[in-house]
Parts: sequence; structure tokens; C-alpha cells
Amino acid sequence: MILYHGSNMTVEKPRLMPMRRMLDFGAAFYLTSDLEQARKWAVHTVKMRGEGSATVSVYEFDSTVQPTLNILKFEAPDRAWLRFVSANRTGQPVDDRYDIIIGPVANDQAIRTVNDYLNGYFPEDIAIRMLLPQKLKDQHAFKTETALARLVFKEVL
Repeated sequence: MILYHGSNMTVEKPRLMPMRRMLDFGAAFYLTSDLEQARKWAVHTVKMRGEGSATVSVYEFDSTVQPTLNILKFEAPDRAWLRFVSANRTGQPVDDRYDIIIGPVANDQAIRTVNDYLNGYFPEDIAIRMLLPQKLKDQHAFKTETALARLVFKEVL
């Protein structure tokens, strides 16, 4: 499987960094299988950090080793996903026993829905109904050194 990481620099050797902001799946090295999503992340990172240039690093992940990793996968922005993302985005991580977490990424529109839910503007069932029709891209959060060791750097785009 090919995965992409958008940044303001080339990342040949991914590593786990202290979390500076609240992200969907907590502290992790984030990738996506969608090149356009990675490009958006790269541009966003340059704007946020004010340095570097939008860069997409490409990795290969051997999915046959997945049974040896503890993986949590959310298939859709459902109730479990919303609760997990909400906990992480409010600084109350639910569970850190996973090597990799895979699921939809809360894009600009989705994060507005999540934030409105967190602020009490509407209940969970309404938030889910608003999120499900969205065509959200995926994100793969590599949370442990064991998981990172399974990534093979290929090239830069």
C-alpha cells in the first residue's frame, strides 16, 4: 500500500513528535492514501509553520504485516469515530494501545460539525447524520515505533 505524508520538508525517517495541537487520533505520524489530501496537508503545514516548502513524502506500507500490529479502523464517521475524535480534540485521549489508527479525516466541513457538536449546538445523532454523507478522505495515524518501522520511504513529490 502506498501512503503519503504532507509536510513543509522531506521526511525520509518518520518519527513520533510531541503533540503541539489536538488532532483527530492524537499524537502520531499522519499519512493518507490520497495524494491530494497529502498535498493539502503540505500547504497547510507551510502556512502554519511559516517556513519550508510544500512537500509530499511517499511511503510503502506492507499490509501483510498488519496482523502483527494492533490496528483500530473506523470505516465511517459514525458514533464511535465521533466520540474518539471528540475526545482527542478536547485533550482527553480515549485509548493509546494502538500501533495504527485508520479512519476518516475531519476536513474543514467535518471539523465544523465536530466543533458544533462539542459546543453543544446539537446532539450526537444529528452530528452523525451530518457527517455520514460527506466524502471524507482517509488518515492513517502511526502511533508507535513498531508501526513506523514498517514504513519504507520511496520518494518525494
